[in-house]
Amino acid sequence: MAEETKAPEAAAAEPAVKPAPAANEPSEAMKIVMGDVLQAQAPVADDAKKRRKSIPAGVAHINASFNNTQCCITDVRGNVLAWSSAGKAGFKGSRKSTAFAGTLVAQECAKAAIAKGMHEVEILVQGVGSGRESAIRAIANSGMAVSLIRDITPVPHNGCRQRKRRRV
Repeated sequence: MAEETKAPEAAAAEPAVKPAPAANEPSEAMKIVMGDVLQAQAPVADDAKKRRKSIPAGVAHINASFNNTQCCITDVRGNVLAWSSAGKAGFKGSRKSTAFAGTLVAQECAKAAIAKGMHEVEILVQGVGSGRESAIRAIANSGMAVSLIRDITPVPHNGCRQRKRRRV
């Protein structure tokens, strides 16, 4: 009985002050202003770490230069899910720019994206290297549906200013 009467008296004696937020926890005003950004930075629970979010569609960026072939698969917002290059696949020197290297690069990248649940992809190709066609075929044959193939190679409309004409 005596304990029950002390508890309300102790509660009345303490001032009604909100405890200060933890050092890593943002204030109420920052939560209102930052909104989604803070939610994305919030620590993830163990259950959420175990569950993987399936991403059904994405974009495959293929960069085929004269010296190398690179492939990067992103979601629609541009967040990278998988990437590969001829150097990462084990090729060195002039073999990095071959069509075979382009095939292996695209296959490796596509496998990683399929493992994350992707089954439809748009392909954006940049560059004039020999690995571009084989990389497109490798992604198409990997089991993903290709909805678009777009060439985004930059082409100069007039180019750089020419040299001064030679006078004889």
